[in-house]
Amino acid sequence: MSNALVNRYLPVARQHFVTTLTNTSVVVKAVCAVVCLSYLVSLGVELVEPLSINPGFLIPSTFRVWTLLTHGLLETQILHVAISITAVVVAGKLLEPIWGALELLIFLTLVTIVTGIFSAFFYLFVYMATSDDSYIFEVHIYGLTGFAAGVCVALKQTRPDQVLVPSVDLRVKHIPLLLLVGSILLKVATLTTGTYPVMTGMGILSSWIYLRFYQQHGNQGKGDMGDVFTFATFFPEPVQAPIAILANTVYSGLVKIKVCKKTVKRYDVGAPSSITISLPGTDPADAERRRKKALQALNERLSKVQQPEEEEGDWPAMEEVAPDSVVVDVEADKKKVPTPHRSPGSSPQVTPARAASPEPANSPANMPNGPTNFKNGGNKSPPGEGPS
Repeated sequence: MSNALVNRYLPVARQHFVTTLTNTSVVVKAVCAVVCLSYLVSLGVELVEPLSINPGFLIPSTFRVWTLLTHGLLETQILHVAISITAVVVAGKLLEPIWGALELLIFLTLVTIVTGIFSAFFYLFVYMATSDDSYIFEVHIYGLTGFAAGVCVALKQTRPDQVLVPSVDLRVKHIPLLLLVGSILLKVATLTTGTYPVMTGMGILSSWIYLRFYQQHGNQGKGDMGDVFTFATFFPEPVQAPIAILANTVYSGLVKIKVCKKTVKRYDVGAPSSITISLPGTDPADAERRRKKALQALNERLSKVQQPEEEEGDWPAMEEVAPDSVVVDVEADKKKVPTPHRSPGSSPQVTPARAASPEPANSPANMPNGPTNFKNGGNKSPPGEGPS
């Protein structure tokens, strides 16, 4: 059964992947090519020691600074190669149309370098806490795991409410935390080795810092200071309040030491209607894109609400059916019930369809001996006239 599913969907997935890769920019193609080449070379040549980050050799006096650039392009396992290439292709398909090829390259470079630095300092702190030198001399940091986590953070920023699994209401904004928890569980269960949980966490942190405070948005400032992209939004709602307090405290401290800049509000007092307030990072293109996505989501929800009503069956309109039904009923009554012979002097019958109005007493039908012929000299005269 599993082999049949693989044989059925694998060619489709391969074709879709090739088509997507073909339509991407030179940046995406070059990164994928370098990752594949490094994997092939690593099969016969030792590349981990000279190209990966070793925390003990990143600090003086050795200071292998080039490893900050080379460690992200090195993969030694085919599964990790597939994950890295998938992350790069997804970024090229979903993020590059919004940012552009240059901004995507900047994002990839900065997130990869900062992830390596943060991971190295993490193991240095662990070494200082445990005095175990294996954490700084036997640990090798390499791969695009941090960038893959950063892509998930960027997708959370650009399309947070997109539903991935409707049955469990899994959305894009939930992916970064699930990715971090999953990597930690795999590490605890010894199903994976290496520094992947640490690189995942540092990739999430470094990409969020860049997108939150430093990403350029033309003339509209830097970063994204929206409430839907705060650090607390990465966590479930029950714990967002205490995490928000902690994050705001850290942010205030960074502002005081001038690592981060304080949020600046801009007031346009010359606006014709009212005062407008803009925050850094609120690019009009981003606002228009989010407005269109919100409108599309609203239309999808309305269509889902209207669909069950249509499935119940369309009732015919009264204007279309009422005339036909009346004609059928009248014809059926004529066929089933014969019209009785009405003798002179008998009162007219009232049919159920329409009640006949009573005739005047001096009408010909109510005369005892029938209508009188006035030309033949009858004894009775019409109403209002005397005898001739």
